[in-house]
Parts: sequence; C-alpha cells; structure tokens
Amino acid sequence: VQLVESGGGLVQAGGSLRLSCAASGISFRVYDMGWYRQAPGKPRELVATATREGTTNYADSIKGRFTISRDNAKNTVFLQMNSLKPEDTAVYYCNARTYDINHWGQGTQVTVSS
Repeated sequence: VQLVESGGGLVQAGGSLRLSCAASGISFRVYDMGWYRQAPGKPRELVATATREGTTNYADSIKGRFTISRDNAKNTVFLQMNSLKPEDTAVYYCNARTYDINHWGQGTQVTVSS
C-alpha cells in the first residue's frame, strides 16, 4: 500500500496550493479519504475528509478556504487550498481508512509566509 502526497511548498499568505495524494495497492473506491496536518509542537489534526459515498467534511478552521475532492478513476484525492494563512503551515498527511484499516502517506510540507 502506498499513499504518495505531492504539491506542498512555500507560498505567501493569501496564495494557493493544490495537494495530491496518489494511492496504490488499495481498492480506492471503498476507502474514506482524508487530509490531516501537523504543525510543530502540535498534535495531528483533521483537515478534511471525503467518504467513499462522496460526502465531504471540513475542520472549522479551513471551511470556505479548502476543498477536498477525489477521483476514483485515478485513485487520487486532492486538497485545493486557497487564501492560505501562516497558521496553515504544517506537514499535510493523506489518510485512507476503511473499517479498522488505516493507511498514511509520508506527508508533504506546506509553509505559508506572512
């Protein structure tokens, strides 16, 4: 099983980034997919999820700025991040979950400068 994130980087406040997570080795369609993030010295927190039924859910801190989407044909989940703020700086992790099975990507760094 592999979850490979890409698209992170350095951006100025107010800018945008689009993260991608390509999954392999799993039946992507039956997994709920999510994005989490972890800032230095803080616990990992949920950013957004897209269930296998297509339902999306967002953390309050990013509602209206981030959009999660999934392409089941390409086994890929995306996170479009707009109006980025310095407090969005973190390592962003892709997650795939079904029942009691949980897979994580290696993470991609997002740094937002003020």
